[in-house]
Amino acid sequence: MSKEECKYKDQQLLMYLLSAAELYQPNSLTGHHLILYSQDGENKEYWILHKNVDSVEKRYSQDRNALIFKCKNFKKYQLTIPSFEDANNICSSVEALSCLGKPSLQYPYFYRPTFKFEEDGFDLFHVEHEFTDLCKKSDQWRISSINLHFKACKSYPSQVIVPKLIDDRAIEKSAEFRQDGRFPILSYYHTNGRVVMRCGQPMTGTSNKRCKEDEKMINIILGPAHRGYILDTRTSQSATNARSKGGGFETEFNYPQWRKIHHGLQKHKVQQESLIRLVEACHDQSTNSEKWQSKLESSNWLSLVKETLSAACLVAQCVDKEGASVLVHGSHGVDCTLQVTALTQVLLDPLCRTMRGFLCLIDREWIKAGHPFASRCFHSALSNQKTQMEGPSFTVFLDCVFQLQQQFPLAFEFNSRFLCELSRHAYASQFGTFLCNSEMERRQHKVQTKTVSLWSYFLSEEVLPLHLNIIYESCNGVIWPSVAPHSLYLWDG
Repeated sequence: MSKEECKYKDQQLLMYLLSAAELYQPNSLTGHHLILYSQDGENKEYWILHKNVDSVEKRYSQDRNALIFKCKNFKKYQLTIPSFEDANNICSSVEALSCLGKPSLQYPYFYRPTFKFEEDGFDLFHVEHEFTDLCKKSDQWRISSINLHFKACKSYPSQVIVPKLIDDRAIEKSAEFRQDGRFPILSYYHTNGRVVMRCGQPMTGTSNKRCKEDEKMINIILGPAHRGYILDTRTSQSATNARSKGGGFETEFNYPQWRKIHHGLQKHKVQQESLIRLVEACHDQSTNSEKWQSKLESSNWLSLVKETLSAACLVAQCVDKEGASVLVHGSHGVDCTLQVTALTQVLLDPLCRTMRGFLCLIDREWIKAGHPFASRCFHSALSNQKTQMEGPSFTVFLDCVFQLQQQFPLAFEFNSRFLCELSRHAYASQFGTFLCNSEMERRQHKVQTKTVSLWSYFLSEEVLPLHLNIIYESCNGVIWPSVAPHSLYLWDG
């Protein structure tokens, strides 16, 4: 089967999944769920979490009143309601309940698990455990509690790993110099002693401001005899334009040991528009194979995946092949930066390709790293609202991991179904793992003590086997994927 035929087959499956709007009658509307049962004679019951509803379409006529609930997981449910008034009341209620902003009003605070779990998923990753493992490889690092009260950086965790020879006063100066206080911190330590670090852009502005403490902090990572790379996830032009808004980039004069590389990745808003176009193409049932191929390409979704994978491969090559450390940043450092650093570790570190290792990776490089899940996942591709802070950054990352699974089917302990579940729970979940935008907000709302961790669910005895790859073989090597267009597939899951 040709590549085009495979993609068209994927489209046919997607169109079925996305367009199968069954007829339901409302059974109950609770504070957090819309409970339905089908009219097909099987009396199936469906529980739709209000948070999962992306938009509601009204179709009223003299014969019947229909509400189509378009969900963030791309499923649709059509309700037929005899009374016009009841239809309006249900519609307005669900629309209001699906957009609750305050975390403590959302379902994870009221959910009580029915499954048995032996460990609290909120305790799966701790920076102290990571530091203990790091100390076995190097004595050049330390844990800093400079952000204990989130004064240095509101989006960073309370404790971070930084170079041992840099004191907290220098870190404060670096935080003042970096976008949103996101000073350089350790992301990954490779087996050859080279590292990957991440941060926000330097606030050099049009006057070419500099910070000697920041320069010292970054240069000390390399030592006197090594050179490193700064991977900027913006184009050279975008980085230059950022100076007019107070941002900027590192100059070779101030950072002489570092070589700058620009690898432009699209911002979260552009990624959101790409996802919307992709889903629109999947909804179009009148499209033939040729038109479908054209719509798929014009959505640029696979291009997003390709460029993100390419950036991660570039960082991995610098670290593993050239023996050079890499500093990754874009502008704010909470979207493309995290995509690249997380994917790089999946490529380089076999532990990140295990179930527990991958969950720790998401915890460290996404949740505690300050990716704004609440804002990015507030709406998905079927919303009728104008895009504001939404963006499928995490979904793009998961899609990249899916591509790696296709090319290295034995290398991952978990299957693609697990990736689908992660994506679904990021947008709407009964668990508290993806609530809020930062660790600071999660502490304010007591997420860890008042909700259940999604990791507890995934690692429970009854659920874990569902997400394991039955042909998994442990491998200690680095994986080097192909990023050629013919090597990438549309993620039909």
